[in-house]
Amino acid sequence: MDEGSATGRRDSARRPRLEDVAARVGLSTASVSLVLRGVAGPSERTRQRVLKAAADLGYQVDRTASTLASRRSRLLGVMVDIHSPFHAELVEHLHTAAEEVGYDLVLSTLTRNRDEHTAVETLLAFRSEALILLGPTAPADRLGVLDGKAPVIAVGRRIADAALDVVRTADDDGVGQIVDHLVGLGHRAIAYVDGGKGVIATDRRRGYRTAMRRHGLGDLVRILHGDNTEAAGERAAGHLLEGGDLPTAVVAFNDQCAIGVLAALTRAGVSVPGRVSVAGYDDDTLSRLSCFNLTTVSQSAREQARHAVTAALERLDEGRTEPREVVLTPHLVVRGTTAGPA
Repeated sequence: MDEGSATGRRDSARRPRLEDVAARVGLSTASVSLVLRGVAGPSERTRQRVLKAAADLGYQVDRTASTLASRRSRLLGVMVDIHSPFHAELVEHLHTAAEEVGYDLVLSTLTRNRDEHTAVETLLAFRSEALILLGPTAPADRLGVLDGKAPVIAVGRRIADAALDVVRTADDDGVGQIVDHLVGLGHRAIAYVDGGKGVIATDRRRGYRTAMRRHGLGDLVRILHGDNTEAAGERAAGHLLEGGDLPTAVVAFNDQCAIGVLAALTRAGVSVPGRVSVAGYDDDTLSRLSCFNLTTVSQSAREQARHAVTAALERLDEGRTEPREVVLTPHLVVRGTTAGPA
């Protein structure tokens, strides 16, 4: 047997590496890693090229080998709602913050058919050292029990008397800033499209009511049923249009809902902001598109992600045991969907 044939057999039997995939598509290993870990950033065309090359080569991420080699996984588990653009942005910033301190992320998604319990159990099965839960809805006592298994950092939700770490913005203040802005422009008939059940929706609804009363507009409070989807915004706008009594401004629970309001008003020939001003909440990637140019409230996704990772490190590496709440101040982002009333 000659040396060349032996080398060829050894090469063919070697497990494909990340470098092999990168060489196949002509990209850096960092770019290939982003695609294979599902991180936002690479284009869809790049993703398809990388995934095809990985499949052709038979490349698979061997997470088990790396975690078994150490008593620690150095993994932070993140629960994320797959339908939320804001959560997607948070995940991108969480990746950056975690990698800077030598940790990586495991993502587990919430879908229409996959609940929080399943998502969290998956994160624990992957030996996540701490759990960063984006907008959890589970009761506080259940989250407290979970914190006994792995440190829990709840992001985006107020938890009364929390026995775990919380990182959030002051949602009531954020909605209050929108109402202040609209009243300052001269609006009085300001309607609000609600976010449904849950603590986050409750806080934002309270912020709307409080701000309206503060401006002496308590008698004009008008809350429409809704949730966190574009469809809910369209339904709420349709209700306003059918009633024939349009407010001069509409504030929506989040940006997706606000975009639904915009779509319904535009189809009905109602100009925004000429006849009705519209504002959202979250400052997600969609709100910044030129076709929407939505006035909204920024929750500082980068800062929330940084504080969440810092909290995890304090629990894991510094031994902090006392729960901590970080409350960030949101800020108004004025764009093209709000103006003075006609």
